[in-house]
Amino acid sequence: MIHQYKLNGFNIVLDTYSGSVHAVDDVAYDVISMFESSTHEEITAFITAKYHDVGEEEVGACIAEVEGLKKAHRLFTEDTMTKTAPLHGRRGEIKALCLHVAHTCNLSCEYCFASQGKYKGERALMPLEVGTRALDFLVENSGGRTNLEVDFFGGEPLMNWDTVKKLVEYARGLEKEHGKRFRFTLTTNGLLVDDEVIDFCNREMDNVVMSLDGRPETNDRFRKNYSGAGSYSEIVPKFRKFAAAREGRDYYIRGTYTHYNTDFTNDLLHMADLGFTQLSMEPVVCSPDDPCALTESDLETLFEQYEILAKEMLRREKEGRPFTFYHYMIDLEHGPCIYKRLSGCGSGSEYLAVTPWGELYPCHQFVGEPEFSMGSVWDGVTNTQLRDKFSSCSVASRPECSRCWAKLYCAGGCAANAFHSSGDITGTYEYGCRLFKKRIECAIMMQVARAFG
Repeated sequence: MIHQYKLNGFNIVLDTYSGSVHAVDDVAYDVISMFESSTHEEITAFITAKYHDVGEEEVGACIAEVEGLKKAHRLFTEDTMTKTAPLHGRRGEIKALCLHVAHTCNLSCEYCFASQGKYKGERALMPLEVGTRALDFLVENSGGRTNLEVDFFGGEPLMNWDTVKKLVEYARGLEKEHGKRFRFTLTTNGLLVDDEVIDFCNREMDNVVMSLDGRPETNDRFRKNYSGAGSYSEIVPKFRKFAAAREGRDYYIRGTYTHYNTDFTNDLLHMADLGFTQLSMEPVVCSPDDPCALTESDLETLFEQYEILAKEMLRREKEGRPFTFYHYMIDLEHGPCIYKRLSGCGSGSEYLAVTPWGELYPCHQFVGEPEFSMGSVWDGVTNTQLRDKFSSCSVASRPECSRCWAKLYCAGGCAANAFHSSGDITGTYEYGCRLFKKRIECAIMMQVARAFG
């Protein structure tokens, strides 16, 4: 399977199963497009008629080169990986938890999928004993894994800050006792960030995710406190100080774009101009009838925005002002990890979310949905049928993915988005698929542009 497209002056051909990327001239681009459906004579006749300065001998040489690439398994490669690679990996072994230490928030973001942190339930803070039991549960069910991941999530996790610190301390003790290593991530809206938070996170957190939607007017449209005031002016100085203090450690400034800022590239560039260098911007997750929901008519604008972003990133790199965008970070040299791409994100099997009461869910986006309750940190995963369904939820379980050129880059997409759009975790969220494919096209183009200087 191959995918061909033109972007930023490049003719790009991606071979899906080998991961090979080819930047070719117009003649080769057309030859490749006809190669498997036309005879050599038909290709030659078409090319010489279209390109009057190209002779039959040149076309023949191009066809021969394409044939050589096919024999070398760099074009038209057969699928020998998705049929033979294991889908389930270490079944029953858990590698990551999303700890909902706070089902409450000091902001009241209108688009919040978590119902302003309550997840359709009551406000609550996770007691220390629930958190320590969750960490014990993770260690007990991690099998032979050494590296474990814990995300402190909410709501706003800094509203339960003392518990977060104590849980990190408890986990460090478990590392020594059980030969494990914890990697911690904190996601925050920034209102409660202070010097103590910054210093502690720089010692203990492998990654910090800071929520900011971009320009003041964009951010403050939705990210307001309960009195209706926007958060931009309060959080931006704190985030700038926080990011600078990371000194090379991972962080992300993560935004959400909606129907109201389909020109989201301007928000990303605004954040870059503030000095932030590690950026992410996600499409809103909400009901289709919500006013901020993205629409079909928005798609062309969004596609254009991703292209504008890629070109601007390349320009800034040349000027010595680079920044990274999460969705453009792909490795073309080594290709996609087949197990990871076939097994997906691991939600519901390798990755679980824990509520303040210790209840287990497949991931944070399913919390509060009764049919997706999987057990508890005390009883373990009791809904094994649901766990098995999530474990088999992958590219291979989605018929629509079998024909998609990008399947080894997306792993089949988000199960939660699939469920909310199709009613089934093995369905597909077509709108999200289209956005994802455009991002991958842009990311590959950037790699090609760098290669050609």
